[in-house]
Amino acid sequence: MVEILIDPMHAPTDNRREDELMTTRKKEAADQRKLELRASDILDPNNQIGVRLRSLYASAQEEAIPDRFLDLLEKLDHAEMMASAKMAE
Repeated sequence: MVEILIDPMHAPTDNRREDELMTTRKKEAADQRKLELRASDILDPNNQIGVRLRSLYASAQEEAIPDRFLDLLEKLDHAEMMASAKMAE
C-alpha cells in the first residue's frame, strides 16, 4: 500500500471557497471598524454631516443617467463640433 501525503501549503484549493472566505473576512473587518466608533465620533456634528454626505454621494453615484440628459449632452457635443468646424474655415 502506498500512502500519499499532501502538504497543506501545496494542496489543491477551491478558488471560489477562498473568494468567499476573503469576502467574509472583509465584511467582518468592516463590521469591527463600525463597532470601534467612539461615542465622541457619533456625537460630533461634523462627523454626522460627513457620514450623511458620503451616503448621499454614494447613492447619487449609483443612479442611472436619464436618457433625456444623455441626448442633451450629445446635442451639445454636436453643436460644439459644428461651431469649431465653422471657426476653422
